[in-house]
Amino acid sequence: MKVDLHMHTTFSDGTRPPEEVVELAIAGDLDAIAITDHDNTLGVTPAIRAAEGRIHVIPGVELSTRWRGESIHILGYFVDPDAESLNAHYRTLLERRHDRMSRIVEGLADQGVRLNLDHVGEQRASARVPYTRPHLARALVREGYAEDVANAFDRYIGAGCPAYVLVESPTPEAVIRTIQDSGGLAVWAHPPLRHMGELLPRMVAAGLRGVEVYRPWPRRVRQAVAARTRRAGLFATGGSDWHGRADDGKLGEFFVDSRHIEDFLQAGGILR
Repeated sequence: MKVDLHMHTTFSDGTRPPEEVVELAIAGDLDAIAITDHDNTLGVTPAIRAAEGRIHVIPGVELSTRWRGESIHILGYFVDPDAESLNAHYRTLLERRHDRMSRIVEGLADQGVRLNLDHVGEQRASARVPYTRPHLARALVREGYAEDVANAFDRYIGAGCPAYVLVESPTPEAVIRTIQDSGGLAVWAHPPLRHMGELLPRMVAAGLRGVEVYRPWPRRVRQAVAARTRRAGLFATGGSDWHGRADDGKLGEFFVDSRHIEDFLQAGGILR
């Protein structure tokens, strides 16, 4: 089986709706995928419905946390998309992200960048999707304030820019518990190797079940992450972190052979 367990849709910062992501995955000869939008599961049901049994769609989510001032992302797999633990998390985050975006828009206005919050909201697939900086970047491009998304970050909303506002985020341990309460398996997404020595044991103690090992990064990094994952007795998973951007390539160009993550897929009931 060809597997890709990390992709995004228009329900977060991806460029393609869930239904189209499914069709692209099938066209790319993938056998199983996971929809892992940032901080919401709104794209999961449309993707499962669109799949019509032609491809396995694993319900997932990628939740944002912060540890020592750095962003740490935790993937939740085989979650119940409608679990109250997740919905409570989303409600809190939606409020925080709305407040943050309002403050960023005010900061941009102080620089002469006149952008209405509604312009940013139009970049989201739903009003239930939390505001993100990529949504704002696309609005800046559309309104002619930036050449492209990268330019918008560099000029206006990247860390260190005058309009940058940090959003309050939960701890990794809290998010792992939220995923557990939703019936899911918590996996550390694209872990920074420099933090694994100290943070990995803490996350394991909180209930972490796996680490994203197989992804498009240098072989030496993958081998180091894989070794630490094995020593911790955790599942290895993998995915492309596909957003549909021009430099992401086509779905299916990167895949994980199911034999490399067999125990994880068995734990989720995908393999017997």
